[in-house]
Amino acid sequence: MGAVDLTTHPGHLARRLQQAHYLLWNTMVSEEITSPQFAVLNALVAEPGLDQRTVGDRVGLDRSTIAEVISRLGRRGLLDKVRDPQDGRRFLLRLTEDGRRAHRRLTVRTARMNQVFLAPLSAAEQDVFFDLIRRVSDAAEGLRNPGEPLAAKG
Repeated sequence: MGAVDLTTHPGHLARRLQQAHYLLWNTMVSEEITSPQFAVLNALVAEPGLDQRTVGDRVGLDRSTIAEVISRLGRRGLLDKVRDPQDGRRFLLRLTEDGRRAHRRLTVRTARMNQVFLAPLSAAEQDVFFDLIRRVSDAAEGLRNPGEPLAAKG
C-alpha cells in the first residue's frame, strides 16, 4: 500500500494551519500571552464576572486547560477571582486594569496578525473560509459534548 495524500486529510491541514497561526501569534502578537489566554481575556471583557467553567465553555477549553489558563493569568496579575456572593463555592473572574490594558494592546496586534494570516484569500473567500471552518468546528464540538447532535445546524 502506497503513501496517502495528506493534503486531503483535514487533521493534517488543521495542524499545519495551527502551526502557522502559532508562529504568527508569537512573532506579531505576544510571546508571553498565548492565544487561549487572550481568548479568556476577551471573554471577560465581553462578560465580566463569569465563573471559570462558563469562561471555559465560552472559549472552548476543557476543565483542566481553563484552570491552568486562569491560574497563569492570575499569577500575571491580569485577572482577579472573587467569591460569588450567591454561591460561596464559586469564584467569579474579572480583569484587572493590567488585564484590560493587555487586552486592548493584544486586540490591535491580533487584528494585524489576522490580516497577514488571511492575506492569501480575497474578502469573499475569507467569508466562505470562516463559514466552513465554523461549521466543521461546531460539528466537532458535538464529539466532545455527546448530548448534542453531530449534524450541523442549518
